[in-house]
Amino acid sequence: MEIIAKAVSAEKQKAAVLALSVQNGKLGATAAAVDKAAGGHLAAILKLGDLDAKAGSSVLLHKVPGVTAERVLLVSVGEGNKDFRDAARAAVKTAVSIGGELAIALDGSDMAWTAEEIAIAAFDASYKFDTTKSKKSEKPGLKKVTVLTSKADEATAMSAVAAGAALGEAISLAKDLGNLPPNFCTPTHLANTAKTIAKQFGMKVEVLDRPEIEKLGMLSFVSVAKGSVEPMKLIVLKHEGGAKGDKPVVLVGKGITFDSGGISLKPGANMDEMKYDMMGAGSVLATMHGIGAAKLPLNVYAVVATCENMPAGNASKPGDVVTTMKGLTVEILNTDAEGRLVLCDALTYTERFDPAVVIDVATLTGACVVALGNHTSGLYANKDALARELQAAGDVAGDRAWQMPMGEEYHEQLKSNFADLANIGGPGGGSVTAACFLSRFAEKYDWAHLDIAGTAWKQGAAKGATGRPVPLLTEFLRNRAALRATAKAVPAKSVVKAEAKPATKPAAKSVAKTAEKPAAKSTKTAAKSTVKAATSKPAAKTTAKPVAKKK
Repeated sequence: MEIIAKAVSAEKQKAAVLALSVQNGKLGATAAAVDKAAGGHLAAILKLGDLDAKAGSSVLLHKVPGVTAERVLLVSVGEGNKDFRDAARAAVKTAVSIGGELAIALDGSDMAWTAEEIAIAAFDASYKFDTTKSKKSEKPGLKKVTVLTSKADEATAMSAVAAGAALGEAISLAKDLGNLPPNFCTPTHLANTAKTIAKQFGMKVEVLDRPEIEKLGMLSFVSVAKGSVEPMKLIVLKHEGGAKGDKPVVLVGKGITFDSGGISLKPGANMDEMKYDMMGAGSVLATMHGIGAAKLPLNVYAVVATCENMPAGNASKPGDVVTTMKGLTVEILNTDAEGRLVLCDALTYTERFDPAVVIDVATLTGACVVALGNHTSGLYANKDALARELQAAGDVAGDRAWQMPMGEEYHEQLKSNFADLANIGGPGGGSVTAACFLSRFAEKYDWAHLDIAGTAWKQGAAKGATGRPVPLLTEFLRNRAALRATAKAVPAKSVVKAEAKPATKPAAKSVAKTAEKPAAKSTKTAAKSTVKAATSKPAAKTTAKPVAKKK
C-alpha cells in the first residue's frame, strides 16, 4: 500500500473513493469546495438527514456530478481527536472493502496531525492476519491512499504521512508478532526479527544464548526458561541515531512466547491467549522498527528477555530459591509470576549501558486488568516527572496509561522467611507489588514500568493483538529527541531541565490488558550474532480476556 500527500483539487483527483468530512451536519472546508463543483449535490444529500452525527458514520454516493472520483464518501468527524481517529478508520475501512485508491480530505486540527493520523488509520483499518490460513484473503484491499492538502501545506503533509506510515507499519509488526501462534513465534523467531530490523535500518544487534546468560549470573531468568525445550534468548538491539556519547533510552521487553504458568499451571480456558505474553517484547521490537524507519535522532536500545514458561521435570517449583544477576535471592512462591523473574535480570543487565532512562514493558499482571480494565495501561515509575512525561505521551498518542502508587507499605508484602524477597506479595494490590518487585532492580537509573496486560490484545469477535503501547513509546521517544535537539541548540548555561512536553499531536488515544504475559515476520534461527548493516529505505506497507490470568 502506497501512502502519499498531494496538493490537488479534491474534485479532480482520480480515485475509487473520495472521502470528505462533515462536522455537526455541515460540510468541511474541502467538502464545501467539492460541493460547489458538484452544483450543491452534497448539501442536498445532507438535507435528507441520512448521515448520523456520530463520528465514523458515513454515506456513500456514486457518480457525483463534477467529481472525477467514482464515489464520494461523506464521513462525520465528530468532536475532538478520538472522534477524528474513529472517522479516519471508518473511511479507510469503507475504501478497503471497495479496493483501489482512496483520496481523503478530512479536516482536522492541523495538517501535520491530520495527515499523520490518516496514515496511521490506513494501516490500522487495512490490517489483516492470514499468515497461518491455507486460503489468503481475497478482498481487493487498498493500493494507494492520497491525503489531499493545499500547496502551502504539501511539504508538511508529506513529512507527516511518512511519520504516520513508519508508526503504522510498526504497529502492524507488533500485531503480527502477537497474532502468530506460539509454535511460530518462539524466542528464536523474536531474535531473528531483531536481526531483520537491524539489517534493514543499520542497527547493531547481539543475541545471547543460555550458556552466556548463565555466565552473566542471570539465574532468575534461567529458572523460568529451564522447563522448556525452546532455547531462551537475550536480545540487545541498538539504534544509535543520536550523538556519540549521549546516554541511551533503553526499552526492556518481557518476551514469554508462551506462558502455561509452569508448575503453577493456569486453567485451560483461554490458555491459548498466553501466546500474547510476549507483547512487551513485541511492542519494543516494533517500536525499534518504527524509529529506525523514521531515522529518529536519538540513541535508543532494546533489551528483550525471551523464553517459554512450561512445566517439566526440571522446571522451577513453588518454594525454590534462585539468585538474581543483582545477587538478591528470590523465593518462587508461584511459578506463574514468571515475568518479574525474567525482567529483574534484564533490568540489572541494562545497568551496563548507563541509560538516561529505562522503560520496561510487560503483560505482567491480571491484577492490572482488574484495576484498569482493557482501555488503560498501568504506569509505575521511580520518578514522578518521568511518569507524567509518559502519561502525557500516551494522551497525545491516544494510547492511555495511568500512574499507579508504589509506596513502601507494598514492598512489605514481598518479604520472605527464606530469601531476600518473594516473587508474589499476596492477593491484594498484585499489579503494585509486581512493580515494587521490579523497582528493587532499577535503583541505579530513572525507570518506568508499563503493565499492558489489559491493553496488549482484544478478545471476542475482534480477537487479536492491538499493537499497544507502540504509539505511546513512539510519542515519548519523539519528544525526547525534540527535547535533546532543543537543548543542543541552546548554550549550556541557559539550558533548564524540564519535562518533555508532547511535541507532535494534540490529544488522546486509548487501549489496555493482563498479568505476567505475552511480535512480525522474521528469518531463521541464530545463536549469538552481531549485525551492523547499512541503512535501507523504509517501506510503507501493511503486514493487524476472562483470560488465563497472571498472578
